Amino acid sequence: MKTSARSLLLCSLAAGGALLLGACGKHDDNNTPAPAPASTAATSPMTPMSPMPVPAATAPAPASTAAPAPAASSAPANAGTAAAATPAVDNAFGIEQVVIGDAVNTGHAVTAPKESIAADHKSIYASVETRGKTDGVTLSARWSYLEGKGQLVSAISQSIATDGPAVTTFKIQNPHLWPAGKYQVEIALDGKPVSTRAFEVKSPG
Repeated sequence: MKTSARSLLLCSLAAGGALLLGACGKHDDNNTPAPAPASTAATSPMTPMSPMPVPAATAPAPASTAAPAPAASSAPANAGTAAAATPAVDNAFGIEQVVIGDAVNTGHAVTAPKESIAADHKSIYASVETRGKTDGVTLSARWSYLEGKGQLVSAISQSIATDGPAVTTFKIQNPHLWPAGKYQVEIALDGKPVSTRAFEVKSPG
């Protein structure tokens, strides 16, 4: 099913995952993200946390002009103008940027980029802005807690299709306090990492 603007919630909770998708193009949300495996909870270091060329104006010829310019000299100029007015368009799909934050707007984009988030803030978001068109790619987010040996918090993937710029936002939730420390989210396209963003969770007060 295709539509001009579509949204789909994808957030990591105790027993499953979901995704936020907003775009200016078409989307294919036939693939519902699978619940996070039960083994993910065991790998988490935190018991409370669930894996979760405007043309120039042409003046009239002055009255003193004796004759118009020869046709031979004007043809190349016109050809050059036409060529400059039709630049090639690059529709290749790719990642523009990844933004971490603790709130999103109605278009599912993070409202304010943040490098640190309070431990008592229940939701953390990663907005992935993409360009170009694709008939189908798998976009995924792998959230990790970097303290100690490093542990997987959540891994979420979703197949998407779009014919223009889009915003896909991944979300993780914790009903309790997040363990303080350093975290990161790794974004991949069809299994290949393309961007990594680090952030820190700080204890309240």
